[in-house]
Amino acid sequence: MSGYKVLFIIGPTAVGKTALSLSLAEEQGSEIVSADSRQVYKFMDIGTAKPSLEEMSRVKHHFIDIRQPDQYYSAGEYGREARAQIAELHNRGVVPIVVGGSGFYIQALVDGLFAPKISDPEIKQKWRDKVRDLGQDEVFNYLKQVDPVSAERLHPNDTQRIVRALEVYELSGKPISDFKKGEEKPADFTPVFIGLNRDRKTLYKRIEQRVESMIRSGLIDEVKGLRDRGWGPELNALKTVGYQEVYDFFNGLLTLDEMVERIKINSRRYAKRQLTWFRRDVRVHWLELDIVDHDQAKKAIMELAGL
Repeated sequence: MSGYKVLFIIGPTAVGKTALSLSLAEEQGSEIVSADSRQVYKFMDIGTAKPSLEEMSRVKHHFIDIRQPDQYYSAGEYGREARAQIAELHNRGVVPIVVGGSGFYIQALVDGLFAPKISDPEIKQKWRDKVRDLGQDEVFNYLKQVDPVSAERLHPNDTQRIVRALEVYELSGKPISDFKKGEEKPADFTPVFIGLNRDRKTLYKRIEQRVESMIRSGLIDEVKGLRDRGWGPELNALKTVGYQEVYDFFNGLLTLDEMVERIKINSRRYAKRQLTWFRRDVRVHWLELDIVDHDQAKKAIMELAGL
């Protein structure tokens, strides 16, 4: 990688990415490129902690509200479109700041997607479940539609490779047969990764407070609105912490108190998975927000990014 630098502010949910990135962006005249795999969807505002209309009026954001919940949007599509957006901003002399916690989106944007490394256990299990519930013939017929080249070379009974091909397609937006020698070029800019973190106890407390705020702000009504539009928990966009639990509440599987507690538990687990993902990347410069205050964090980020 070479070329110009692009600042990335990453980290777990509720750590404080939004406030810090907004402040930085306002000072630098920047625009924010969201790297959140759920904020791309319309009508999913509260449960995704989407920036408010007031916040988005202060700083222009990209990749928010660009799809309906029943429209699939892959990491591969995001990676290609976000690269183009960053290049356009750079050409206009605008400093882009990429902000988010979706590790796979960020990988697609920066490093490209390499077929052998594309994997998500939840997506893989989803397709295994479909084989079990719908039958391998129906799943194989779907593969024929999205990746006829792979379907041609696979036996209809080769469930393992069929599931793998569909996992790659869902994650990348490209058939596995499209990956040339398993490679895709990395971006032509140099990423500067700033990872935000807090003490585990503090982070979990912030997560719990955020969940309680989401409930007070109308999360249940938000999910009811999605349901009233005909969108259910089987949609990929809605297989998301905060939405699945409310659907379970609607279906009588959880009481109100159980639903709130389940959202808190699953949000903490999600934050732990995010940290595990980002900590694997040695390029990340970590800032502990319990140790440095807002202004100190901004100063450190600007120095690291050369702003």
